[in-house]
Amino acid sequence: MTAVLTCEVSGAPRPAISWKKGNRILASGSVQIPRFVLLESGGLQITPVFLQDAGNYTCCAVNSEGALNAFVMLTVWNRTSIVRPPEDSTVIKGTTATLHCEATHDPRISIRYLWKKDSVVINPSSSSRITVEKDGTLLISQTWSGDIGDYTCEVISSGGNDSRMARLEVIELPHSPQNLLATLNSSHSRSVMLSWVRPFDGNSPVLYYVVELSENNSPWKVHLSDLDPKMTSVTVSGLTPARTYQFRVCAVNQVGKGQYSTETSRLMLPEEPPSAPPKNIVASGRTNQSIMVQWQPPPESEHNGVLHGYILRYRLAGLPGEYQYKNITSAEINYCLVKDLIIWTQYEIQVASYNGAGLGAFSRPVTEYTLQGVPTAPPQNVQVEAVNSTTIQFLWNPPPQQFINGINQGYKLLAWPVDAPESVTVVTIAPDFHGVHSGCITNLKKYTTYYASVLCFTTPGDGPRSTPQLLRTLEDKPGAVGHLSFTEILDTSLKVSWQEPVEKNGIITGYQISWEVYGRNESRLARTLSNTTLEYKITGLSSLTTYTIEVAAVTAKGSGWVTSSTISSGVPPELPGAPSNLVISNISPRSATLQFRPGYDGKTSISKWIVEGQVGVLGDEEEWVSLHEVENEPDAQMLEVPNLTPYTHYRFRMRQVNVVGASPLSQPSRVIQTLQAPPDVSPGSVTVRTASETSLWLRWVPLPDTQYNGNPESVGYRIRFWRVDLQSPVLTKVVNDRLEREYTVEDLEEWTEYELQIQAFNAIGAGPWSEVVRGRTRESVPSAPPENVTAEAVSSTQILLTWAAVPESEQNGLILGYKILFKAKDFDSEAKSQTVRGNHTQSVLLSGLRKYVLYEIQVLAFTRIGDGVPSSPAVIERTKDDAPGPPVRLVFPEVRLTSVRIVWQPPEEPNGIILGYQVAYRLASSSPNKFTTVEVGSTVRQFTATDLTPESAYIFRTSAKTRQGWGEPLEATVITTEKRERPAPPRQVMTPQSDVSSRSLLLKWVPGSDGSSPIRYFTVQVRELPNGDWQTYSSSISHEATSCVIESLNPFTSYKLRVKATNDIGDSDFSAETEAVTTLQDVPDEPPSSVLVTPHTTSSVLVQWQPPKVESLNGLLLGYRIYYRELDYDAGPGTESKNIQNPSALRAELTPQSSFKTVNSSSALTTYELTQLKKYKRYEVLMTAYNVIGESPTSTPVEVFVGEAAPALAPQNIQVNSLSASQLELTWDPPPADSQNGNIQGYKIYYWESDTQNDTEKVKVLFLPETTVRLKNLTSHTRYMVCISAFNAAGDGPRSSPSQGRTHQAAPSAPSFLAFSEITCTTLNVSWGEPTAANGVLQGYRVVYEPLAPVQGVSKVVTVDIKGNWQRWLKVRDLTKGMTYLFRVQARTIAYGPELQANITAGPAEGSPGSPQEILVTKSSSGLTLRWTEGDSGEKPTTGYIIEARPSDEGLWDMFVKDIPRSATSYTVGLDKLRQGVTYEFRVVAVNEFGYGEPSVPSVAVSAQTEAPFYEEWWFLLVMALSSLILILLVVFALVLHGQSKKYKNCNGGKTISNVEESVTLDNGGFTALELNSRHLNIKSTFSKKNGTRSPPRPSPGGLHYSDEDICNKYNGAVLTEGLGLNEKPLEVSESEVTDSDYEDELPKHSFVNHYMSDPTYYNSWKRQQKGVKHPASYRYEECTASETEPYFQTVITTQSSGGVYTPTGQPAPGSRTPVTGFSSFV
Repeated sequence: MTAVLTCEVSGAPRPAISWKKGNRILASGSVQIPRFVLLESGGLQITPVFLQDAGNYTCCAVNSEGALNAFVMLTVWNRTSIVRPPEDSTVIKGTTATLHCEATHDPRISIRYLWKKDSVVINPSSSSRITVEKDGTLLISQTWSGDIGDYTCEVISSGGNDSRMARLEVIELPHSPQNLLATLNSSHSRSVMLSWVRPFDGNSPVLYYVVELSENNSPWKVHLSDLDPKMTSVTVSGLTPARTYQFRVCAVNQVGKGQYSTETSRLMLPEEPPSAPPKNIVASGRTNQSIMVQWQPPPESEHNGVLHGYILRYRLAGLPGEYQYKNITSAEINYCLVKDLIIWTQYEIQVASYNGAGLGAFSRPVTEYTLQGVPTAPPQNVQVEAVNSTTIQFLWNPPPQQFINGINQGYKLLAWPVDAPESVTVVTIAPDFHGVHSGCITNLKKYTTYYASVLCFTTPGDGPRSTPQLLRTLEDKPGAVGHLSFTEILDTSLKVSWQEPVEKNGIITGYQISWEVYGRNESRLARTLSNTTLEYKITGLSSLTTYTIEVAAVTAKGSGWVTSSTISSGVPPELPGAPSNLVISNISPRSATLQFRPGYDGKTSISKWIVEGQVGVLGDEEEWVSLHEVENEPDAQMLEVPNLTPYTHYRFRMRQVNVVGASPLSQPSRVIQTLQAPPDVSPGSVTVRTASETSLWLRWVPLPDTQYNGNPESVGYRIRFWRVDLQSPVLTKVVNDRLEREYTVEDLEEWTEYELQIQAFNAIGAGPWSEVVRGRTRESVPSAPPENVTAEAVSSTQILLTWAAVPESEQNGLILGYKILFKAKDFDSEAKSQTVRGNHTQSVLLSGLRKYVLYEIQVLAFTRIGDGVPSSPAVIERTKDDAPGPPVRLVFPEVRLTSVRIVWQPPEEPNGIILGYQVAYRLASSSPNKFTTVEVGSTVRQFTATDLTPESAYIFRTSAKTRQGWGEPLEATVITTEKRERPAPPRQVMTPQSDVSSRSLLLKWVPGSDGSSPIRYFTVQVRELPNGDWQTYSSSISHEATSCVIESLNPFTSYKLRVKATNDIGDSDFSAETEAVTTLQDVPDEPPSSVLVTPHTTSSVLVQWQPPKVESLNGLLLGYRIYYRELDYDAGPGTESKNIQNPSALRAELTPQSSFKTVNSSSALTTYELTQLKKYKRYEVLMTAYNVIGESPTSTPVEVFVGEAAPALAPQNIQVNSLSASQLELTWDPPPADSQNGNIQGYKIYYWESDTQNDTEKVKVLFLPETTVRLKNLTSHTRYMVCISAFNAAGDGPRSSPSQGRTHQAAPSAPSFLAFSEITCTTLNVSWGEPTAANGVLQGYRVVYEPLAPVQGVSKVVTVDIKGNWQRWLKVRDLTKGMTYLFRVQARTIAYGPELQANITAGPAEGSPGSPQEILVTKSSSGLTLRWTEGDSGEKPTTGYIIEARPSDEGLWDMFVKDIPRSATSYTVGLDKLRQGVTYEFRVVAVNEFGYGEPSVPSVAVSAQTEAPFYEEWWFLLVMALSSLILILLVVFALVLHGQSKKYKNCNGGKTISNVEESVTLDNGGFTALELNSRHLNIKSTFSKKNGTRSPPRPSPGGLHYSDEDICNKYNGAVLTEGLGLNEKPLEVSESEVTDSDYEDELPKHSFVNHYMSDPTYYNSWKRQQKGVKHPASYRYEECTASETEPYFQTVITTQSSGGVYTPTGQPAPGSRTPVTGFSSFV
């Protein structure tokens, strides 16, 4: 824009004008800046003007006279303009139209929007639909056609104005086409002509039309979807004949699809013959003169009407003969058995369907043969010839074609030895239709006479054999000679003998013998002998030379297999020695490598190696079986043992064989276990049976445990299955129980065929799949309802119901028909039903319905099994209205002389919407047609008639009105009087027995007095006896009635009834009750329930059921009827399987020929056995209950397979024999043959320990019909109970009665514990627990103890045997202070069990008290008093004292007094407790929590005698000593004379003794040689420490035995042992101690006596031999203590020794220890 600033100046001289903004000159006479122009008038023009031009401007006028300034303010605004003008737009009717009008303006000014429509200003406040937003946007909601126009937006402001215009169009859906007409097309029977009037297009051009149709009242579906918008008529084609159609049309524009036109009236297309043939034609030969043809109906859409039946035609295939026809007059029969045909002839068969319009098209021909026969003639011109020694060649011609009677499947070549006609070799040859046939049988026996023959066979079987021809196979080289042996072996000659070959393979012409020096072929010599020679003497041999000798038989074909052996001349062969050093390597699942050291060869070559093995569970009792043999490898040192079973324990042993015989067996190898491998085989005998509608029962024979090939815990089975008719995924199930024999595959589709396989698996992998088995689930009820259920009322009492079929996948069987369930929505409590038979009818007309009533309707399909699922939700349809019924309960509550008030209730059957009522009345005496009529509204229920004549009778009529008109009137008479009262009750109420039925009866009565007021209605009540309440049956029985039919009663039920009358005044009293009346019986409402059918034997089944509910019997139950029939579609064993493509055809086939048989059963029974059924057939069983009236409905069909039943009886004659401590052998007889019910597949052995069945019962399954088994891994010496049951394919039979057996005894387990107590420096008590597993009768225990380190250079092992089980403790008194000992304890039954061992250290214990001090013994006349003072208390306070004593006659310390209080410092011992003549030493030991402390210094020896007897005097002792010395010398001399040859008994005279073993070794590792003088010691007197000055005797190398009897028989009055002894024995050398080179000969045995003395010099008498001298043996020293079972303690006394170093055999390293609970002294 341009801004002009004016500045008018006058002056003289004329002023010069200039303009400035601030100090800047913008324009003057001399200054010119763009945009600023100085005007002539002096003003300033700014073009264009910008916002920055705003501000103060100065106009300066200057002349010579002066200067003037004028000031002006320039304000610049932004111009107002529309920046977002409205746009032309089109909106859909009812939506909001938005017209934008966004303007920009200077913020310092305000603007105003003004909208105009078609130049008329819009006032937003005048309509709620129109809104102008702040930004000028115009919003028009709920647009319609009146909003169409041009809209202008004007913006008005001081900053300028602006305007814009746009066009708004409103479009909508097109209207529905009008006057739609549908007419049949006369030129084309399957099309309809449609025409209509073009509708309003909704301001948007019609894009196309859509035509929809409804077929047979089904839901609407689009038929033509894109009709040209210019069209107003169309021909609808592609319709189906004999169906009804309705049409409707709608237009579509840019907005969418408009409303549909009014539907056309329903058109029925004319019926036509079926346009498609039946489908799935299947023909199969039934016999050799009949063919079964099955088919399915044409598709429903191709029926073109209601099918009436089928025409089947057939003729010989390929021949021009005429067709033969069969008419099947029922559309529900989908099969035909064509009979009287020619044997083994092909026929061409076609099927067509027909309806009322004619015959449809025939199907494509199917061809099928009648069944074949077997050939009736043998092959011709048969020639046989032996080709070689094992092959026969046949040449033959086929039989004449007319005698083959089927398809030639081939030929069978037969050959059998003359002497064994049952050993027939059969070779099958495929037919060759060109010339002469030929074939061979191979692998026959050589040089053997055979009969040969040929036969031809077809599928049904073999034809006759040709005439047998005799021939012999050719000669061949013979086999090896038998039993090569050598006799008369001299230095230069020997005799060779042999036997004829087993396999002569011809005529033996002689024998060839050769020999050569071993390894020197050039020395080979040979002789040919006659065929009668079986021995030969070879001469000219070199002495002591090894020769190889070979013998072979000879036929015309040459020399046979050579038998050879090596022999040394002059050295007769011997039995070989056993192999040794068996080593196993390269263990795989099925083989192992066995390396060995060959044994002695017996001076000849080894001809065979035999490997034996123990397989499976290992033990000494396991049988050894031959596993592998290798021949002709004399120098083998390694064998591979093949054909082992994976994951199986093996132990091997070997023997080697030469010409003399077999060697002894080698030592067994170590136990190995082969590796795991997947199972090799699949489960056997796989069968499948139908279990239910959704499950199949798969059975198999599990793998034997020998075929697991892996860990049994990982073995299981995998089942896979799939549908046959679909490409459905393969599903799997896993069974983890390796012993499982069956599995039910669940969740399958009903009435569907499946294929199944099973495989076994273990942790390594899976085995092969079994053969495919096929099974079909049972027919079931449909699992879905019919589709597209629609209902249409066609009258006031009829509804047309249509539906579509159940989806095929949900039919679950053959649809036999449909049931329609319907009930009046607001009236009926229970639905009624109507049945439509057949699966082709899919509509029904329900009639007899109540008028103008809303009905709920459902449709379900049913099969022979039962009803399917009803359609849901229910279809709701109301019948059409009609004229109403009469009003009810018409009464006159107010009657005056001149007026009457009438009251009524609406009709019980309104039959529509009540629009009003009409009341008409007249005098009873007036003309019948002269009524006064009044109409009232539909809500009025009463009317008052006035101006009546008093005391007159009037007739009143009341009627109701609907849209269909006035209904039937209700008429009543009333008398205009005021003298009225209640009526009297009805009289003579009765129920005639002749009118009583099962569910209704007739009630009659005589009305009583009406009380001057006519009776309006009666009310009847019913009571069910005995305890029912009165129920109103009806309260609207006509006043004219004198009887009423009472319905809906229960059969066979007693009732009483009563009646009352009602007039205008009120109700009468009830009448007297009727006599009790009982309705008649009716058929039972329900069948028996829970019907169960199970196989009982192979030809019978057991039917079990539950009776029907009592209330459903409807009478007295007389019994049950069992209906059963055979079903053909389940092929059993040995029958040809039939692949049925069409289940519905299958059912139709079964129905007529499988009529039911009937069995009556008593009402008291709930089980019944059906017998004499056919094996391997499936039967269907139904049941009904019946009374005198008839039968109940049938139960749901139950199917059962007959032919398999579990064994009925248990195995017989069970014997249990004990084999070992862990094995029992069972034998039994099978169940009786007539109770086996099939082939016994195996047995189940249940066994458990007696009295603990629940905890120990186990099951062993034997999957073979064997009658013996070994139970292994049992508990020894335990009584077992055993039951056995047999099983077959159908299941397990009953168990036998328990039989018992006991395993043998075995070695016990280790004692349960080992404990020590009262541990002092030299003694302790050891105790132990009974073994947890005795494994027999405990005979006693063995205690062995030894120091962990040598004591004074000697290691000694002490062994004590204790008889009996009662004593489980031992007192040990010969310990060394501070020494650690190893104790080992074993229990014994028939043998010793494992040891339990522990270490213990002799006292004093660490932390225990020190030794008491100042020990003093004083003697009095009554006893000895011991006094002491307390020593060091140790780490804990002293808790008490004990006193130990050492008698002079024993020499060992033992505990004498226990539990002396800690406060005591003295103790007195009575002399009566001491033995007379024995001196005692005493010492005191303090005790604290840590144990027993250091003992005190021993006291002086004190005698127990009060006075010294004479024999204690010194002189008497001297005399006795000298006498004893002389006696000893005499005894020693006698021993020297007789010791070399005398064999001494073991100590204690052969009684069980305990051995103390001492092994003696030297420091340098050599063995000591012990020398002892030969003398016999028999000491009866007391030995003390002082007696030990003697040296032991020196034994000779011979075996010596010394015994020392009664050394000490009593101690403190207690019997200790019967005898003690010390034996010397040679050590039993084990592999771990010496090698084979250490000793060549058996070691000699020696013994000597060790008297229990404490003098070290006794042991110093042993001498060491010089180094380098060969030692004859290493000896073991046994200290024997034989104890009886006296009820006291037992003591072992040994002496310590010095001298050589003694180490026990197998002694652990010193310092090793076994902690024992509770003792601080253990180390």
